[in-house]
Amino acid sequence: MRELLCSLFSRNMDQRDEKKNQQCSRPVCVHNPHLDALKDDILYHFSLGTGSHNLQAMFGDVKFVCVGGSPWRMKSFIEFIAAELTMEDPKSEYPNICAGTDRYAMYKVGPVLSVSVRLEPGTVVITEQSVDATFLPKFEQVILGKMVVRNTDLDQSLAQELLQCSKELNQFETVIGNTMCTLDFYEGQARLDGAFCSYTEADKQEYLIKAKEAGVCNIEMESSVFAAMCKLSGLRAAVVCVALLDRLKGDQLSSSHEVLHSYQLRPQILVSSYIKKQLKAKAEHI
Repeated sequence: MRELLCSLFSRNMDQRDEKKNQQCSRPVCVHNPHLDALKDDILYHFSLGTGSHNLQAMFGDVKFVCVGGSPWRMKSFIEFIAAELTMEDPKSEYPNICAGTDRYAMYKVGPVLSVSVRLEPGTVVITEQSVDATFLPKFEQVILGKMVVRNTDLDQSLAQELLQCSKELNQFETVIGNTMCTLDFYEGQARLDGAFCSYTEADKQEYLIKAKEAGVCNIEMESSVFAAMCKLSGLRAAVVCVALLDRLKGDQLSSSHEVLHSYQLRPQILVSSYIKKQLKAKAEHI
C-alpha cells in the first residue's frame, strides 16, 4: 500500500511519559552520556552542528515536528500550515534549513518544523502500533553485533485526539489501525510488480488477509524506527497516513493525479487541525 507518511510528535510529555523518564529532566531524553564529552556535535546528515549553528535559537520554540516524503511535499506542507496558523509571510520563501545536504530538506514556521526524508483509497490511517512483516510491534536493530529489539507502540491518547479532530473536521474517513513497516517496497509488501517475485497471487492474497486480520490498515517503510526512537526518547508520537489503493485489489495506482493529490493532502489537513487546536488551547490558558 503506497501512501503519504506524515508523522507528528509533541515535545510535551504526559504524566505517563514523565514516570517512564523521571531520570531525564529534558523535554527530549537523549540516552547517550558520550555526547557531553563532545566539543562540537556535528549533525552531518542535516548539515548542522552545535559549533556552526545556534541550534537553541533556531529550534528552541519548536513544539511540533512533521516528517514526510519529498522535499516538495514538505515545503508545500509548511506553506499550508503557515496559512492555517495565519503565520504566512508573502515575502518568505521558507528556505531549506538543510540546504547544505541532499539527504534531508527542512522548513520551519513558528512552532512547526517540516522535515523531508528520502523515503481503501483515500482513507486516513492513524497508527495504533507499527508492526513488522510478521505483525509484531517491534523494531530490530543490530548493535555491536547483537540484536536489540525495541517496542514500537505509539501514544494512544494522541491517536484518539487526532481521531477526534477528524470527526470534527468531518471531511474524510479516518480509522485507527496498525501500520506494517517493511524492509522493501516490493516483495516485503507482497507485491507482484517488482523485478523479483517468489510467490503466487494466491500466496499474496493469503498473506494480505492475515495482515488485515492482525489489524494492519496500511503498509510503508519508515514508521517502526520513528516509533521506537520517539518511545525511547519519551516523546508523544503519532503516525498519520493515507491509503492510495486497496492492495487486495491490485498493486498499481489507477487514480488520477488530481485524486491522488487530494488524498495526500488529507494527513496534512488533519495534522494542521490538531496543531491549531493545541495552540488555541494553550493560548486560552495563558
